[in-house]
Amino acid sequence: MTTKEIGHKEIEHQYGELTFAKVLKSYRLAEGISQVNFAQQIGISKQSLNDLENSRKLPSLQRAIMIADQVGILKDLIVQVVLQDQVNKAKLKLRVSVESTLKKAS
Repeated sequence: MTTKEIGHKEIEHQYGELTFAKVLKSYRLAEGISQVNFAQQIGISKQSLNDLENSRKLPSLQRAIMIADQVGILKDLIVQVVLQDQVNKAKLKLRVSVESTLKKAS
């Protein structure tokens, strides 16, 4: 199974609920990039990156998409986890699901 075949539900089943912080930090660690270098790469301060990776701050949807675009993380995954983080912060008992409107080539 390739990573393109693993969906959000499969990842959560194995690793627990995904958050923007977990996705961002996991990506950085998997790439072997320091916080300082990664912050420079995505155009934010090291402290802002640290706050994002440790869930002290939630990014706006636009900022999260900008980061995803710069590093190649799937937009639908980022949108879903950021929206779910916001729902969780509001203490709503809701589950966010995102579906791409792009059709896959046959």
